[in-house]
Amino acid sequence: MSTRKYTLVINPGATSTKTSIYEGENEVFTENITHPIEEIQKYKEVADQFDYRKAAILSMLKDHGVGTDEIAIVMGRGGLTRPCESGTYRVNELMKKECHDGIQGKHACNLGALISDSIAREIGLECAYIADPGIVDERPAYAKITGHPEFDLDPKREGVIWHCLNQKMTGKLYARELGKHYEDLNLIIAHMGGGVSVGIHEHGRCVEVNRALCGLGAFSPTRSGSINASKLIEVCFSGKYDMAKVKKMVTAEGGFVAYLNTNDAYEVEKRALAGDEKCKLLVDAFCYQVSLEISRLAAVVKGKVDAIILTGGIAYSKPWMAQITDQIGWIAPVKIYKGENEMLALAICGKEILDGVPAKEYV
Repeated sequence: MSTRKYTLVINPGATSTKTSIYEGENEVFTENITHPIEEIQKYKEVADQFDYRKAAILSMLKDHGVGTDEIAIVMGRGGLTRPCESGTYRVNELMKKECHDGIQGKHACNLGALISDSIAREIGLECAYIADPGIVDERPAYAKITGHPEFDLDPKREGVIWHCLNQKMTGKLYARELGKHYEDLNLIIAHMGGGVSVGIHEHGRCVEVNRALCGLGAFSPTRSGSINASKLIEVCFSGKYDMAKVKKMVTAEGGFVAYLNTNDAYEVEKRALAGDEKCKLLVDAFCYQVSLEISRLAAVVKGKVDAIILTGGIAYSKPWMAQITDQIGWIAPVKIYKGENEMLALAICGKEILDGVPAKEYV
């Protein structure tokens, strides 16, 4: 008789790998395996961290007394591949190649599919799965026009990069609380963490959302958000920076890091509350920009918004959430979900596969 009953969930981040064991929708345990920055810096490419992170996950399972013969399915966080539909996908060779190559960016999430599938096959499962990767693109064609064809994304290989997994799951949890379905509602959902993405979910499809990794939307602890294009051109041709440095300024060394030399939003909050005027200015700017993103999305559904949901790590800040709510509460009721629901989302999708719901094939 099979003893396989657990779902192993793997979610790699920049300097940690969050790993959970679930039984159905019930969390057995979650451990955030930290990777010292000096260890990560030993690897030239993100993909080179594969063996190091995989070994850490297997060691953690052993420490918790979880046998690999108890794992029924392995779910990984999806990587930055080509745009695709929302859903749960079987990890196949094409997906693994594109994650390894980092065709839309060399982010740690690319390791999710690679490590998950390797572990799944090693313990006798057919494959691993991912769900709602951050490159899901459900926007209509007219929403993808930038204003100049040279700057339009190639819809076959480029798309938005956003917090799809958490946004969609948080929307589903909110709908469940109301006794409704996610597809019944129009929701504006703002994920505020290391990056900020704000999407409008119209009856089950996110029909507009900012490209959070690459210079659109509100700034965040590490990202510059929407920036003045003319000023960006001047910086690019100033001779002071190469292309790699400018990209870092936009995606990893912007926001609070650039202004305050920290990516810790909690530290910024404490300093602002203690009277630091520069921190207070940056807090006001952050809340203002998130509020602007939320308010502009109301136009997409002609103001017919059922609720606004604030989520992500920054949602733990009561003062900041109060400030944003005060700015946008006139649009619709505001609901706050502290933290993120990515691990639960992957566990639920894994349960659906085990219950017989077919997975999609990545092509």
